[in-house]
Amino acid sequence: MKVLSVAGYHHTGKTTAVVNIISELKKRRYKVVSIKDIHAENFTMEKVGSNTWKHWEASDDVVFARSLRETYQIWHQRLELNEMLSHLNADYVVVEGMRSAALPRIICAKNTNQLKETVDGTVFCISGIYADSHSDYNNLPVFSARNRIDKIVDLIEEKVFPVLPLVEEKCCGVCGMDCRQMVSEILSSNKNRDDCIADSVPPVHLTIDERTIKLVPYVQSILSDTVYAFLKNLKGFKPGKIKLEIVSNEDKHES
Repeated sequence: MKVLSVAGYHHTGKTTAVVNIISELKKRRYKVVSIKDIHAENFTMEKVGSNTWKHWEASDDVVFARSLRETYQIWHQRLELNEMLSHLNADYVVVEGMRSAALPRIICAKNTNQLKETVDGTVFCISGIYADSHSDYNNLPVFSARNRIDKIVDLIEEKVFPVLPLVEEKCCGVCGMDCRQMVSEILSSNKNRDDCIADSVPPVHLTIDERTIKLVPYVQSILSDTVYAFLKNLKGFKPGKIKLEIVSNEDKHES
């Protein structure tokens, strides 16, 4: 799954860019979903005291709300990008916002001052209001999302790659850099996507209800060492490919 961010200050044309990118990608037969990062402190899709709120209070878990035309899955918590992506299935995910995430990025801006504050090695294109009157910025391509969306999506097809594991450097760092640095290196052609060691042929695979959970090398090592240390003491154990299945039913565990 390929993921990119469209970021920048408020009222710089981000939503216009996202909507037009999605439309153009869909024209090219891609399956596309989007994530909108909202910074309003009190924003909520839920209403305190509603029936769905009462469902959540009773269960303290995720609640589905289904009407005749819409279905909502309500999480009463802030999910990290990795967690959201684990529930999606698409060719491309377009994120509006999340400027600090380790993703290839399009920056929307009004002027050069905003670009100086927001452009780094993770940026591969400039758009927004700035693009209405400019054609370049520090050797980065500048295209208006209103009338040059085809050029922007051409760049997306060329530059955006399958999303990195997006782990914290303290949990990984096996390649010698964090994920943002890796994004910059891939965009500048100094590295390839395959140079990310964290998810290249991992020795430990974890699935929960048929959903794959990515594990960083440090966690893989802990699980592998723990299971092996236990199994090697069993009579008849021989090293090889190990498959362990745990079925959880509240307090009951079977393996």
